[in-house]
Amino acid sequence: MATAAGSGFDTETLRRGIEGQAATLLSLYADDAEIRVVDRNTQPSHPKVLHGKDEISAMLDDVYSRDMTHKLEQCVIQDDRVAFSETCRYPDGVRVLAESMLTLRDGKIVEQTMIQAWDE
Repeated sequence: MATAAGSGFDTETLRRGIEGQAATLLSLYADDAEIRVVDRNTQPSHPKVLHGKDEISAMLDDVYSRDMTHKLEQCVIQDDRVAFSETCRYPDGVRVLAESMLTLRDGKIVEQTMIQAWDE
């Protein structure tokens, strides 16, 4: 993976962030970024919405404090859009799959929609 021409977005930095460096992942977000999370608990009509780096940082701190692994599986960049798949696994074998669509501005994430599902 590499930097997409013109976007200024580096997928290798995304990989390092997702696979264990929450501060690196946070550095990819613009100060005014917004994340919408859709899952079993926060369904499409009422998604969880995080506004700004402070709220995003709190979410990342929570996620990365858990005993689990994260892996960037696929990433596609086109112009100012990025789509990626992430898989996670808890030590007891429970798996999580997250699919994200990003919008970039000046190489930083300004919008993210994440749909996630996990084993039950």
